[in-house]
Amino acid sequence: MSLTRRDFARTSAVTGVALAGSAGVLATAPNALASTESEIASEESADAHGGGVGYGPLVPDPKGLLALPAGFEYRVITYSGRTKLESGEFTPSNHDGTAAFDGPRGTTLLVNNHELGGPRARWPHPVPLTEGLVYDPAASGGCTVVEVRPDGRVAEWVGIAGTATNCAGGSTPWDTWLTCEETEDKAGANGMTKDHGYVFEVDPADHRANKNPEPIKAFGRYAHEAVVIDPKRGHAYLTEDASNPNGLLYRWTPPEHFRLGRGKLRTLADDAGKLQAFKCFDSGGQFVDDLSRATKIGTVFGVDWIDVPDRDAKTTSVRKQFTTGQITRCRKLEGMWWGDGGAYIVSSFARTESPGQPHDGQVWFYDPKRRTLTLKVLIGVNADPSKDGAFDGPDNITVSPYGGLVIAEDGEGIQHLFGATDSGRTYPIARNELNNGTEEEPEYSEFTGVTFSCDGRTLYANIQTPGIMLAITGPWKRQRR
Repeated sequence: MSLTRRDFARTSAVTGVALAGSAGVLATAPNALASTESEIASEESADAHGGGVGYGPLVPDPKGLLALPAGFEYRVITYSGRTKLESGEFTPSNHDGTAAFDGPRGTTLLVNNHELGGPRARWPHPVPLTEGLVYDPAASGGCTVVEVRPDGRVAEWVGIAGTATNCAGGSTPWDTWLTCEETEDKAGANGMTKDHGYVFEVDPADHRANKNPEPIKAFGRYAHEAVVIDPKRGHAYLTEDASNPNGLLYRWTPPEHFRLGRGKLRTLADDAGKLQAFKCFDSGGQFVDDLSRATKIGTVFGVDWIDVPDRDAKTTSVRKQFTTGQITRCRKLEGMWWGDGGAYIVSSFARTESPGQPHDGQVWFYDPKRRTLTLKVLIGVNADPSKDGAFDGPDNITVSPYGGLVIAEDGEGIQHLFGATDSGRTYPIARNELNNGTEEEPEYSEFTGVTFSCDGRTLYANIQTPGIMLAITGPWKRQRR
């Protein structure tokens, strides 16, 4: 059942939902990452007495790789061009989306995307074409599975190969990984022999389940970024990182009586279920054309879902199949993570390609029960990204077992991992100190693949270029609400 504009306006009036663009923030909004003045004052008082948020200033790394707060340490797990797979090839480059799973005998299994697009000759370390695990032999990308053993030893092998521009993705409630292709290349473009722009499933614990990979065409073909699964309703939510025009947020509804689980997505027909794009409206019933229109934390939009005409984009990209006024758009829809009964969704930035106010990052929360989208974190334009301190360009995201969010930065200049508390305050966790440029013109790669181990003791994250997976440990603590 769709949520009509009239329903949302009536619900807003009855329950006191914060209105779009309103100055106030509803302190009782569930899971809100919004700060009231009294909350900020109490936290600043706590800071003065040593009980504030975060872990203190970052300490420069003598090895020139990763600055961390005092008491924290890191370990390199994989390093493209240095560490090797079980099959003997070097670890592929361009690490991106990652998720952690409990493995056998106390191991941790990490599925790691490698965002490699175009012909294989373009990259010195593409994902090896492992027999039986290849979708398109012309494509460079894919996933590796990294096993971290209790004694510290590491093993790595291919989970899927022959896919393209594997950016983010998402874990499933049945402990598999959905890897997303951020491309719309069709057979014949960029040397590809098959169409790309799909989602594929990778099982970290069962090699046999990954044989003869096939795309989940029911999820559509477009520049996929991330995906989450609603464990209660079975919906899949998917982001699209695209421009000209800006991308969309999608929802896939499974067919009636279809039960999700291990191996079940392979059985879906190409047109199974219903793929829809989101359409937002404010409490007054006014259509919202782009999420950049929101300018204040606590903004709440109602959400409706509009059917996608041709999910496989045979002649026209999915996002171009809608006329003005049919759907809501957003620039740089990036990472997602399921938590607190809904989906946290990132928009990295908005500039002249968006009709609203420029910003350097938004984090939204979609509540499937209320069918509302709430702005939880809003980052203003960073005036000088070359200086340490401010953050910009959030990308991959995870919900922290210690409260709030941990976000990977993909902005300009200096790159961080940073946290956001339940009250919307941000704090640094790590800084990339590996300079890929020169001393005169430094260049620092983005962070990707931020995810906690299942026991919450280790934070894994990647430096995308050249491709380094890191394990961060230290005195984690519950962040102040």
